[in-house]
Amino acid sequence: MSVIALALAIALQVGPPDAAMVPPPPTAADVQRDQATLAEVNAVIDTMHEAASRADGPTYFAQFAPWARFIGTDAGEHWTLEQFRAYAEPYFAQGKGWTYHPHDRTVMSVGDVFFFDEKLTNAGYGELRGSGVLLRDTDGRFRIQQYVLSFTVPNDASKDVVAAIKAHAAP
Repeated sequence: MSVIALALAIALQVGPPDAAMVPPPPTAADVQRDQATLAEVNAVIDTMHEAASRADGPTYFAQFAPWARFIGTDAGEHWTLEQFRAYAEPYFAQGKGWTYHPHDRTVMSVGDVFFFDEKLTNAGYGELRGSGVLLRDTDGRFRIQQYVLSFTVPNDASKDVVAAIKAHAAP
């Protein structure tokens, strides 16, 4: 029996999806709840960016879960929240924050886990990317579990960028 014939025989045995497997269309209440949840998620991310721009450490770190991870642009920046706080708070104490203007954000979810990616614009670095994961905390608020900040590298420049990174890392 040919592979095509075998695939056709299997498909005919399986048949169309069972009606019980197809979820019902969302109700108006489902859509409204989903929009409200999406607004909550976006508000946490926006508050994080706004607080960083104002060098407002307490508000900034309140957007993160206590066990959160922050992964920065440097290879060594794979921090727990406490490690990241130790790095950032001296800057915030001097009134020095950082401003990234988010745009083109996409938020997706699987169950109660929300993940996002966003494009960021910064005066010094140009275009960057941010991505992360949020969950509801025990108090019912969404909090960032992980945030990743990364540089964008044009494909045409990637060999030069990799060579610069290797040269920098060489002893």
